[in-house]
Amino acid sequence: MTPLLQLAARSAWNRRFSLGLVTLSIALSTLLLLGIERLRVDVRANFAQAVSGTDLIVGARTGPVQLLLYAVFRIGAPASGIELASAEAVARHRAVAWMVPLALGDSHRGFAVLGTTPAYFEHFRYGARQPLVLAQGRAFGDGGSPAGAALYEAVIGAELARRLGYGLGQKIVLAHGDGAMAHNDHGEHPFTVVGVLAPTGTPVDRTVHIGLRAMSAIHDDWASGTRLPAAAPAFGGLAGVAAPPAGVPGPAASAPAAQPPLPRSITAALLGLKSRAAVFAVQREVQAFRAEPLMAVLPGVALDELWDVVALGERGLQAMSALVAVVSLAGLVAVILAGLNERRRELAILRAVGAGPRQVLALLALEGGLVTAAGVALGAVGCALAVALLAPWVQAQHGISLHLAWPGSAEWALIGAVLAGGFVASLVPGWRAYRLSLADGLSPRI
Repeated sequence: MTPLLQLAARSAWNRRFSLGLVTLSIALSTLLLLGIERLRVDVRANFAQAVSGTDLIVGARTGPVQLLLYAVFRIGAPASGIELASAEAVARHRAVAWMVPLALGDSHRGFAVLGTTPAYFEHFRYGARQPLVLAQGRAFGDGGSPAGAALYEAVIGAELARRLGYGLGQKIVLAHGDGAMAHNDHGEHPFTVVGVLAPTGTPVDRTVHIGLRAMSAIHDDWASGTRLPAAAPAFGGLAGVAAPPAGVPGPAASAPAAQPPLPRSITAALLGLKSRAAVFAVQREVQAFRAEPLMAVLPGVALDELWDVVALGERGLQAMSALVAVVSLAGLVAVILAGLNERRRELAILRAVGAGPRQVLALLALEGGLVTAAGVALGAVGCALAVALLAPWVQAQHGISLHLAWPGSAEWALIGAVLAGGFVASLVPGWRAYRLSLADGLSPRI
């Protein structure tokens, strides 16, 4: 076999230009196959590790996938909110250990703003139940002190801090909604960055976290998504309140400032239970909540529904990549068959010096297999380089962490399928050469 393998390699090298193009085609199709598989695996991993340790997500009645996407991944249109009082009533259930309210809707330079409570930093988990860690500074206060101290404080995610160059003490202005209209900025209530979270590889990295009371305070003069003209703030002692004239005692001197109120409605709430065994019972009771129509979804179940939705697209991409690989292998067959006519004399000489028809078939099959193997190896290396080079850009632009890792079982299966397909395809010209007679190549054609 070794002499035959060396002969096949030298024969392929002798026609390196045409076979090089075929190798490049196979490499590109392999890169496409492996790249899509790597992207699919990493996207699923990113979604799966975004929330952990949360037993139920409670929100308004809508689709479970929509609630999960908006409340956890900040994707899609905002769902209708629920009353904070309803979430607090659910939190008083005997089986509920903790409840973290989430209020979304505002943004800062394209990054989502999340209004929540300090309990978020205590109970939220990601990945393998990893807690949030502050890389710098501290968490914001609850803003519940009479003077409203620590109200306009923000904790930002690691990616946001890196991309915008923010650090502790940075003043930021939030925008109402998606920030598409400049006059919707909450410029009268600037926030101060008091903490920067360590990277998590989740949407937390791209989020501005503020207190729930602060979220309510900046919308004090808003109604139905519109700023009220010349509205007076409902509570004093806070940013945006004009100082009293000289000699006139201010509110702080005459009476304690009003406590910032909590918002009436929130987007969703994360629930942690005392026992996982009670999750379905609590889910049923939440969905039977009489004061307001609510829905409780299990994050894992909602993710499974999401994968069912996107599975059709995944299969479409995989089918397209497979077709590209088939076209590349068909090109391999065409190139070897086209060169077979020019090699009739070469093959006849091999037959004349003692090579049997089976050895000729094996020679051409090995030649095709070597070309396929070279293309697959080139494609695998190209995929690894693409992941290594594009991972920072994909992370920055789309928030998806791509990992350079050894191929998994699915990737090995794809590599094996392409190799097997290349070898089988090479049997076609080999069979053609097998059927050529010895005299066919030695007889001059006129």
